[in-house]
Amino acid sequence: MTQDAIRRVTDRIIARSEATRSKYLEQTRAARGSGPRRGTLACGNLAHGFAACGPDDKAKLKSGNEPNIAIISAYNDMLSAHQPLERYPALIKDAVRKVGAVAQFAGGVPAMCDGVTQGQAGMELSLFSRDVIAMSTAIALSHNMFDSALYLGVCDKIVPGLFIGALSFGHLPAIFVPAGPMTSGLSNPEKAKVRQLYAEGKLGRDALLEAESQSYHGPGTCTFYGTANSNQMLMEIMGLHLPGSSFINPNTPLRDALTVAAAERAVKISALGDEYTPICDVIDEKAIVNAIIGLMATGGSTNHAIHLVAMAAAAGISIDWQDVSDLSSAVPLLARVYPNGVADVNHFHAAGGMQFVISELLDSGLLHGDVKTVAGDGGLEPYRQDAFLDNYGVATWRPGVKVSADTKVLRPATEPFDSTGGMRLLSGNLGRGVIKVSAVKPEHRIIEAPAAVFDSQDALQAAFKTGKLNRDVVAVVRFQGPRANGMPELHKLTPGLGVLQDKGFKVALVTDGRMSGASGKVPAAIHITPECLAGGPLARVQDGDIIRLDAETGELNVLVDAAEFAARTVTVPDLSGNEWGMGRNLFGAFRAAALGAEQGGSCFAAPNTNT
Repeated sequence: MTQDAIRRVTDRIIARSEATRSKYLEQTRAARGSGPRRGTLACGNLAHGFAACGPDDKAKLKSGNEPNIAIISAYNDMLSAHQPLERYPALIKDAVRKVGAVAQFAGGVPAMCDGVTQGQAGMELSLFSRDVIAMSTAIALSHNMFDSALYLGVCDKIVPGLFIGALSFGHLPAIFVPAGPMTSGLSNPEKAKVRQLYAEGKLGRDALLEAESQSYHGPGTCTFYGTANSNQMLMEIMGLHLPGSSFINPNTPLRDALTVAAAERAVKISALGDEYTPICDVIDEKAIVNAIIGLMATGGSTNHAIHLVAMAAAAGISIDWQDVSDLSSAVPLLARVYPNGVADVNHFHAAGGMQFVISELLDSGLLHGDVKTVAGDGGLEPYRQDAFLDNYGVATWRPGVKVSADTKVLRPATEPFDSTGGMRLLSGNLGRGVIKVSAVKPEHRIIEAPAAVFDSQDALQAAFKTGKLNRDVVAVVRFQGPRANGMPELHKLTPGLGVLQDKGFKVALVTDGRMSGASGKVPAAIHITPECLAGGPLARVQDGDIIRLDAETGELNVLVDAAEFAARTVTVPDLSGNEWGMGRNLFGAFRAAALGAEQGGSCFAAPNTNT
């Protein structure tokens, strides 16, 4: 039974993590104390901490036992998903003052947009920005002035980085506060069509830019179900969002009311409130399993095959891709959201959204309901509820829908889109990797074709433009791992490969790089580990080798005599171009220290021992 499989995986993770989890909890509990955190500071330290506060806030911080709430924000006004966060600190400070507490803007963290840097040199900083954000979060909280924290962030590396940083202060309660998706613009399938026409040379840049501008048109998160929106799903299903808050559009009365409610709740769950709920108690092995289940049930981003490993490790929990694959096999696919369907996240929310998904999984015995959350008692039961405004403009909750409003977007667990989840483990003589199958039609899930080998995405694109790939082909893009160049996303390869598939060719991508939360219809074996620069076998593949990718059985092999393949020498290309420009020279230590993809691609030590 699927419930038994979930229980087995959970028990396996608990057993594997016993030593590291115990050590983490021991360290975290040692950091707890009685009274306000600032009570441990010397008078000079404390005076510095509230010197710029207003009289009322200063009086509370000087002598009272009122909680002080840290605001950690990833605001910038270039990134559409984070631009709405500009208004949040004022809302939060006003809300907590009304309940007798104080909030201080503890620090800002960087937030880069993968949409802006896609295919550009700056993308090579993207994965490492997660660890920078985690460290920036730690620096902001290191003043030891705070009794609880609100984390404002949305996008790809930002939420995982904030999450890792928050867990390093596991004794502090934490609530994550989203900004919500932008309203729907040009449909994602129409945008993808324009991109393919541009790749074929049938449309000019002006037409492409107009389509992109109609798709990405205002404040809020991009509306496809990529990493940013997968982040929101994860925070809600792990109990770090308030129920129903993930996909409310920015700058609306309900969005603001939920931000106020989060601020008020951060006061209540602080050590000085009535319901102390530190994040170390919210994020345990069951919460991490719930996160993976939610990712599989909704067809979420492949990036989380990397991020969740690093996020779990921050709580002393060790997971690997076998855990992810086994859970995917046990969990039905309940959602079709682009790139897994034509709907966007606004349609997903309107059809029943997270409340429907969580209710279906709970009712089917496919989630651990007995977890702690920031919403209070009852485990995940409060997350069955929808958020709405009462007559006074205050956020409140009511039962969510029991029937999907659109079965083309959301289906019950008894009638899923697929009996298994959206992601699978691949393994064979080329290493281990993952593939997102939820967007790939069954007839494209098994590919056997000659390899065309490239050491950069630009080289592949050049071959496509000259027609050299007009055939059955497995495009191999090597030396794209964390140590080689920071493991950039290769999403700009999707339109060209999609064109080849539409021409009737058998096409696949195999790479030690990342693809994207927007991984689409072309089968892509990604995150191949060990990476090429670390001696991975993908580096020995040559043009013309036959590669077999079977997403149904989970096999990824090069069909070459084993002795011949092992005897091949590897010529490492000149990677010096990855070491300078767009700040890449500052990240040499990150590249040198990076762990493998299955260890989270992190520069931090992790309990997982796979490479």
